[in-house]
Amino acid sequence: MTYLYQIDKINKFPLASYLETITVAIKSITKDGRVLPSAPRSVQGFFDQLLSVSRMITVTFIRHGQSEDNVKNIWAGWKDSPLSEHANALGQSLASTRITHIYASPLQRAYTTAQYVQHYQRAPKPPLTTNPHLREQHFGIAEGHPWVLQQPEDVSVEELYEQKIFPVLYGREAKYPGAESLDELAQRTEIAIRECVLPHLQQQRSLHPEGAQMSVQEEGECGSGDGVHVAIASHGLCIAELISALLKLDPHAPTMSRFGGLSNTAWTRMNVRIREGHQGPFDLSNPPPLEVIVTHTKERDHLKSVNDIPHVELDAASVEARAFFGGESLSVPQSK
Repeated sequence: MTYLYQIDKINKFPLASYLETITVAIKSITKDGRVLPSAPRSVQGFFDQLLSVSRMITVTFIRHGQSEDNVKNIWAGWKDSPLSEHANALGQSLASTRITHIYASPLQRAYTTAQYVQHYQRAPKPPLTTNPHLREQHFGIAEGHPWVLQQPEDVSVEELYEQKIFPVLYGREAKYPGAESLDELAQRTEIAIRECVLPHLQQQRSLHPEGAQMSVQEEGECGSGDGVHVAIASHGLCIAELISALLKLDPHAPTMSRFGGLSNTAWTRMNVRIREGHQGPFDLSNPPPLEVIVTHTKERDHLKSVNDIPHVELDAASVEARAFFGGESLSVPQSK
């Protein structure tokens, strides 16, 4: 029934029409579990749709739990700090959602968040794998030091650096000494997608090749579970680029290229499959066109009853800090 629901959701046809097809479908099955060539088109289409959904995987991008640095105005890319209760609440909220694989940034705040997700999953627990390409953008010499939205007019950049104060850099190519730019982060996330997402699509393709007919036994195996569900625990800026990298593989993806602005432990979910009609092998270095369906964005209902790390009332800079590290693009301040 899980896959029937997914078929209904993707194709926007009444689920009842598929249920009405089942009776005819049963009569159209041979003893070895194949569909008769003489079966009505509705029955053949039913199994075609079921096979198509069996090749689909679900990907959930999760921002790490709230850390002490998240409520401070400091650069926290590869620098770690303790977490609040958010990650535990997240894990509990996802307990009833079957996840088959978990990938996480090796930075402690993301890895610990992934551990909470794994802990609340039913047995057998999904494997948890770290991947260095899922780390947050690196801020070089600015790591762990205060940041300001705008450079004071009477102070040079060099003087600010000497004071260990680092103004926000605008533009995708800008970076501090020893740091990486947004463009460099984007290149890294493309590798992460190839290593953490595409292999599962490749495996689904090998299990259910294009043009293959699925037996009733295989259909039962596909429909009895929740399919492949990959959870990726990472960071605000990195997730925005990860989603953008995945959407680039869909020639008909939504026009918005970034899904930034994730609160701590908020998540965005997508269904991904190879576009119909693609022939030939699945090459990880040159993947086929994908279909990416965004099903959830910026989900955070699990935080309604959770307390933040205690902190003073947020000033304008702190609000900007939360938005920035959540993956939102900051507007270039206007010159006075």
